[in-house]
Amino acid sequence: MSGSVNPSNPRDMSDSAGAAELIKGVRVRFAPSPTGKLHVGSARTALFNWFFAKHHSGTFILRIEDTDQKRSDSAFLKDIYASLAFLGIQADEGPIFQSQRLAIYQEYAQKLLDAKLAVKEENGGIVFKVPFKQVTFQDLLHGPITVDTSMFEDLVLMKSDGLPTYNFACVVDDALMKITHIIRGDDHIANTPKQIVLYEALNFQVPVFCHIPLIVGADRSRLSKRHGATSVDEYRQVGYLADAFVNYLALLGWSPGGNREMMPPQEIIQIFDLSRVRKTAAFFDQRKLDWLNGQYLKQLSAKDLARAIAERLIEKGVLAKGYDHAWLERITAAIHGRIRVLSDVEKENAFFFEEPPAYDEAAVNEHLRQEGAVARLNLLRERLSALADFEPATLETTVRGLMAELSLEPKQFVHPVRVALTGRSVSPPLYETMAILGREKVLRRLEDAVKRASSPAGNVL
Repeated sequence: MSGSVNPSNPRDMSDSAGAAELIKGVRVRFAPSPTGKLHVGSARTALFNWFFAKHHSGTFILRIEDTDQKRSDSAFLKDIYASLAFLGIQADEGPIFQSQRLAIYQEYAQKLLDAKLAVKEENGGIVFKVPFKQVTFQDLLHGPITVDTSMFEDLVLMKSDGLPTYNFACVVDDALMKITHIIRGDDHIANTPKQIVLYEALNFQVPVFCHIPLIVGADRSRLSKRHGATSVDEYRQVGYLADAFVNYLALLGWSPGGNREMMPPQEIIQIFDLSRVRKTAAFFDQRKLDWLNGQYLKQLSAKDLARAIAERLIEKGVLAKGYDHAWLERITAAIHGRIRVLSDVEKENAFFFEEPPAYDEAAVNEHLRQEGAVARLNLLRERLSALADFEPATLETTVRGLMAELSLEPKQFVHPVRVALTGRSVSPPLYETMAILGREKVLRRLEDAVKRASSPAGNVL
């Protein structure tokens, strides 16, 4: 390039995305800004970089782009760390903070000033004079892309406040950190030619670029709050399993082939190949994520699921640290296969942990206040109080025997009992639920339900 500081040839980009052989010396980076919680799209970008690095036995670098001092927040930085940890991503190098590298950016801006490739403005800012030329780069996903530099203005390198602009700091950091492959969202395609002219002007080796498609919502617009949860933390809080969430994000825009859907992270790493990344936008399908998470939950043993539930409930103050492990594992066995996410435990099965249960008034009106329900609940309470044991088989025999004796259909008897004991019209298997609750709670809840059913609709006892 005319007037450059000893221009060098760009890195050989002849490596095909589909090349089967391993690439030596791979160095990639993930560079979030601590100006908000880690977005699902950014998390997917981090994962693709991490998969690629691990597949090639390369290096994954975490760089924090925190030069926007007004918007940067330590709380968001903590969220980035927590979210990456949840995803199972551990940096090989870093974190490296741009805010601690200002002298380096000043040094390289001065090099361009000395080479007459940049000028200092009256306000103290430094501007790079973009030469008119065509810039062509080989994108691993999109192929060759050519841009005429006359389409964009001269590039500000350093602002008047002494801070670098995104494009300049990004180029300097990627070059000095010896980044070999830049895998990022395709919304950055427009930045790439601007960065390449800076690489060339500074005699930096140009890395390989791969711009991956963005994630969109149901309306095919970029995933945002109007589509629901968008941060990794929101999904972690709801109770998605880390492996399931990583598995789902990996499938957004990438295909392992063979119609495979359930793949743990280590298996993804083994076969990850950028040639399988799709060019089209990736649709975030919440129902698919829920299904996949449910499959992962089903694969957990009762003990492992109980442990995950316990950690969550203890954190929320719902469960004491000295809980009965056998009791919780029994609950877990009863709800295994019925929950999509861990939060379903405290939402749909809270009756196991709270006393009295929260009653759904619609279920109370439909089932507890039906004709004859109070008398049947009282009769059941008498029969249950006389039982020698309180196990599911005995409870089922007792309830079915009473239904036969009274010539009642299940909906006339079982439904009111379910609502009386759980506060809900839907629950895990009734007899196992009764056994888990135990004689004392069951008898007390039947008594309380009779009082509730006898009160006017809408009154809470």
